[in-house]
Amino acid sequence: MSSMTQDKKLTEMQMKFAYELVTNEGRKTGAECAIAAGYSSNAAIVAASKLQNPKTYPLVVAYIGKLRDEFQKKYDITFERHISELAKLRDSARENKAWSAAVNAEVARGKAAGLYVEQKIIRTGKLEDLSSDQLEKKMKEIIQDYSPILEGKVEEVSYSPESSSESSSQQS
Repeated sequence: MSSMTQDKKLTEMQMKFAYELVTNEGRKTGAECAIAAGYSSNAAIVAASKLQNPKTYPLVVAYIGKLRDEFQKKYDITFERHISELAKLRDSARENKAWSAAVNAEVARGKAAGLYVEQKIIRTGKLEDLSSDQLEKKMKEIIQDYSPILEGKVEEVSYSPESSSESSSQQS
């Protein structure tokens, strides 16, 4: 009966492995997480593999999923949370009379809200030979030519494999 209850409840090492795996995702391998959780270094690779297998350890896999969801919710970035955090940073910087940091935080809030449009002019090749007026004229032409793309207007085009194969056979 003790083996039945053991299968229905996670051990401390299993919970620690799951926590290590989720909090170190992308920085540690499963084997490294198993070692950190207390598993033998000789058996760490096998233990990590088995602990992540839903057929072998469904409770551990479910716990890993639960932890991932909790971390996702905790660290999830939303527009509101981002703007609020930047406001807190700005206010803290103001209180500490760190004016540059306060201004940077406020600018970052403005950028996140879409109040700023960043423009960069990178001259390469023949563009270097253009004067400012010529370059501006060229940029206006490009904006006019690509305005449907820039404004998000999309023309729907239907595609069927039959018409594609017919047109390619007609060209041959």
